[in-house]
Amino acid sequence: MDSFYQLIMNYIDIWGYTAIVIAMAMESACLPVPSELVFGFAGYLVFLGHLNFAAVLLAGVAGGLAGSIVAYLVGYYGGQPFVARYGRYILLSKKHVAIAQRWFDRYGLQAVFFSRMLPVVRTFISLPAGFAGVDFVRFVVLTILGSIPWTAALIYAGMLLGENWEQIDVIGHRASLVVLAGLLVLGIYFWRKKREEYSTE
Repeated sequence: MDSFYQLIMNYIDIWGYTAIVIAMAMESACLPVPSELVFGFAGYLVFLGHLNFAAVLLAGVAGGLAGSIVAYLVGYYGGQPFVARYGRYILLSKKHVAIAQRWFDRYGLQAVFFSRMLPVVRTFISLPAGFAGVDFVRFVVLTILGSIPWTAALIYAGMLLGENWEQIDVIGHRASLVVLAGLLVLGIYFWRKKREEYSTE
C-alpha cells in the first residue's frame, strides 16, 4: 500500500486540485484512500505556497460530496444485497459497512453530519443512508456541513506540521477519538435528559 500512497502524493503534486477532487471522491465512494494522507500532503503544499488553502478546502469538500453521492446511490438502488454481493470486488469491508450501519441505526440522518469527523464511519456512512432512502437534499447538505470542519482541520494540521506532515496520520486518529468520546458524552447526556423527562410525566 505504500507505493499506492506514494502514487497519490505524486498525482497531488502534479495535478493539484484535480487530484484532490478525485482522491476524495474515491475515499467517499468507499475506496481505500486515506483522507489524512491527502489533506496532510495538500496542507504541506499550502505551507510551501504551491496550493491555496481555500481552493484545497473546496476541492476536498467537492470530491467528498461526489463520492458520497455515488455511495448513496449505490445503497439506494442496489440495497444491502447488492453491496454484500459485489462489495468485495472493490475491497469493501463488510465489517466497516456494519459499523456505519450501526451508527446510522442509532443516530439516523444526523450520523451523516457527525460521522464525517470519525475514522472508518465517515467513509461508509453514505451507504446506510442510501439503504434507508433518506431525503437526498438533506443528505447532501449534511454531508457538506460535516465535511468542512474536518477537511479544514486536516489541511491546517498539514500546514502546521510542514515537513513533518506525515505525522498527521497519528494526530488525525487521536483527534477522531476525541470527537468520538465527545459524541458519546453528548449521547449519554441527552439519553439521561430524555429519561428524566419521561419519568416526570
